[in-house]
Amino acid sequence: MDVFVDAIRQAFGLLFSGDPYLWQIIGRSLQVSSSAVLLGLLIGIPLGTWLALARFPGRGIAVALVNTGLALPPVVVGLFVYILLSREGPLGGLGWLYTPTAMIAAQFVLAAPYVAAITLAAVQSVPPELRLQARALGAGRWSALLLHLREARLSLMAAVAAGFGAVISEVGAVMMVGGNVSGETRVITTAIVLETRRGRFATAMALGLILLAIAFAANAFITRIQQAAPRRRRPLTS
Repeated sequence: MDVFVDAIRQAFGLLFSGDPYLWQIIGRSLQVSSSAVLLGLLIGIPLGTWLALARFPGRGIAVALVNTGLALPPVVVGLFVYILLSREGPLGGLGWLYTPTAMIAAQFVLAAPYVAAITLAAVQSVPPELRLQARALGAGRWSALLLHLREARLSLMAAVAAGFGAVISEVGAVMMVGGNVSGETRVITTAIVLETRRGRFATAMALGLILLAIAFAANAFITRIQQAAPRRRRPLTS
């Protein structure tokens, strides 16, 4: 117990010391995870919307595949991306292996299914009559679709939170494709593993507290947006 308490005390000291090692890792983690989530949104939201509204043979299988993506093991994703980017792989010529780009690619594969699956559920929860009424009132196809998405926007924020949560705390895939190279591909989660193995529990604890703080801040921001939206729509009373 004393070791744990001492580690926490030293961790707070490191947090407020401006240690460049810590802040370099924090910055890279935010860069990699934010880029992966952004790519996941660019692909996952259109894909989820299309699956929610379209009707075609094999749609059930496509939806099942997207939902299966929620259970993708990070180490399997890391292995898949590693093989693609290895020297003998089809994309080996790009030279991305053991770079932040490879880490973004791996985390994108993890984030996209979360975004697509939650988007699908969010869009399906909006009554389809909304688009039909909008079209009847003269709205174009795209205007009606945007109105549909606007009604689902609060649930879509959950897709952002889920995608970010899936990647910021992930360690297996980024360790495999990034190599945990100091100054290049080391992020918070891989640094925690390394520092723990070295017996540097204070540094590992500091990184762990920062990881929790980042996750809390991101979710608190998204929750604030979700909770503020209904209040903006509330009619004024005398």
